[in-house]
Amino acid sequence: MNDTSRSSPEADLAFLRSIVQGGGDPRATLTMGVLYLAGGLLYGLQCLFHLGQAAGVIRWPGPISLAFVTGVTVAFLLVMAWAIREDRKRPKASPVVTRTLNAAFSGAGMANLAIVIVFGFGSARDQDFAVWLYYPAMIFALQSAAWYVAWALKKKGWMLAASIGGWATAVALGLLVREPLAYLLVATAALFLLFAGPGWIITREALKARPAADAA
Repeated sequence: MNDTSRSSPEADLAFLRSIVQGGGDPRATLTMGVLYLAGGLLYGLQCLFHLGQAAGVIRWPGPISLAFVTGVTVAFLLVMAWAIREDRKRPKASPVVTRTLNAAFSGAGMANLAIVIVFGFGSARDQDFAVWLYYPAMIFALQSAAWYVAWALKKKGWMLAASIGGWATAVALGLLVREPLAYLLVATAALFLLFAGPGWIITREALKARPAADAA
């Protein structure tokens, strides 16, 4: 009679693989995907708005323009609040890969805050808005590093493309801070392609995985 109390080596390996690579709760990646998608679309739209202003197509009064820009940030903060609330609902346990990815992007977020303070203070002190424009370049550089970690763990081609694209965008923005129109063009394309694009992919994959997770 077979001893069913012992698992086979294949079953043990499958179990270990599920711990490291397991699907986990789809909400763990859904919130991240929605944040990237919303950030890319909203701030990409804001860059398009500024391009329209630079081209003379959009001639809104100052208060209305300010209200629009403020509305973009408020909308993103609302999405962020939703994401934080959703993250608190999901189980804390998650696969090693998921936790590592979360740590990589959370670390990038912490660095972003420091960069905001440094470049914001430097720009105000020197009365030079161009100093502040180096901030987005640094953000894309950090995102490039985070996406490289993601690619090293997941080996998905689009993650490597996002990493390379982020690196190239960081360099381009850093070189174009004194060229407003070219800077806006690069930033607009990068926000749609490197933020909204990955956000859409992550969101789509998480939504596909959700029915299976709910049925489990």
